[in-house]
Amino acid sequence: MARQAAAERTWYAISRFFDNCKKGIKGKKGYPRFKKNSRSVEYKTTGWSLSDDRKYLTMTDKFNIGRMKLIGSRDLHFYAIKLIKRVRLIRRADGVYAQFCIDVKRNENTEYTGKSLGIDLGLNHFYTDSNNNKVDNPRFLRKSLKLLKKRQRQVSKKKKGSANRRKAVNRLARTHLKVSRQRKDFVVKTARTLCTSNDVIVLENLNVRGLVKNHNLALSISDASWSIFREWLEYFGEIFNREIIAVDPKFTSQDCSNCGKRIKKSLSTRTHVCSCGAMLCRDHNAAINILNKGFQ
Repeated sequence: MARQAAAERTWYAISRFFDNCKKGIKGKKGYPRFKKNSRSVEYKTTGWSLSDDRKYLTMTDKFNIGRMKLIGSRDLHFYAIKLIKRVRLIRRADGVYAQFCIDVKRNENTEYTGKSLGIDLGLNHFYTDSNNNKVDNPRFLRKSLKLLKKRQRQVSKKKKGSANRRKAVNRLARTHLKVSRQRKDFVVKTARTLCTSNDVIVLENLNVRGLVKNHNLALSISDASWSIFREWLEYFGEIFNREIIAVDPKFTSQDCSNCGKRIKKSLSTRTHVCSCGAMLCRDHNAAINILNKGFQ
């Protein structure tokens, strides 16, 4: 079944490539590439077994992986064995992780708040909403850049193939892993907070792949993790039964949220001033326009 799972992944990559070609998606279509260094293996309903106390995972496919102790806070007694449809072993810089894919529909009963919110994503602030509330951009990668450069220099100084180089590579990988986990933790908590406190959330349908082509802003845009934020926002939207709407961001910063007049301004202009008397933050004005577009 591990071979079946690998074949399914391969077929998914091929079919996705052909679908992107038929749809005429701009840019790269996702041509399937052979993954030389695979750090994961996936099993379906056979090839593994759990101990009675659910503390040990044994791989039974004679591949000599053997018996492993499970360390974690999840209580696997809560789920029946037949509900576990997939088991993945993933090797990361700080150890091997076991992922259990369980056939359970997750729904959480929450009361309706009657609130709607428009969100303008940015680099100065992670987002500014239509109520003029701002969340600071944590910039985890920027803060760790000095340490990452130091770790990279240590790797370059070691002899290729030596044990010291492997240790240096592992230290570098651990630093990158910490940054990615910090991003995910921030994004998940922010998305969950928004979905529990609002019924309708409207955000921009940003083309992040196109935005990162600007080499002056590519690092900051990647560090902001807008795509991951939208994925988790849509995920929590389904769980909490919230409406998540993505609108075209065109002219949301230029149009006046009060009278609708279009006022051209450069990125350096941070205050929106209109002849109708409206004077507010550029991002706040954009967030109100995004919310209005969502209602339309």
